[in-house]
Amino acid sequence: MNDRNHNAKPFINVTPLIDVLLVLLIIFMVISPQRPSRFDARIPEKTSSPESEAHNLSLVVTINPTGGYQLNSSPAASLPELDALLHRALDGRPENLKAVFLKAPRSLHYGEVVKVVDVMKQAGSTPIGLQIENLN
Repeated sequence: MNDRNHNAKPFINVTPLIDVLLVLLIIFMVISPQRPSRFDARIPEKTSSPESEAHNLSLVVTINPTGGYQLNSSPAASLPELDALLHRALDGRPENLKAVFLKAPRSLHYGEVVKVVDVMKQAGSTPIGLQIENLN
């Protein structure tokens, strides 16, 4: 009895493993043609309106490094003047055209930018985009 156990050689049955691999191979062969092989990109169509009209609709508030403010090309010496300019520009606009961008030099203190953002919010501008850059 001891001889029989000692002479027994291990045998690994690979038939079930091969069966599973063949089934997986068949599944992947069936699925792969159904998978999309490319992505379709949607290209926006040209608008008939000129670019200058879209540029006139954009509003940019600039904080000057020397003090003072500017809405597009209209100067404002103080925050109340800027508020009045923003109200005139934003009143009567649809909600999707009330975006205003803020441009300020990097050297400006954060508190000054926050004051201008508060004035922009009170005037009804949404969303507000920030453009922090050097104004040399």
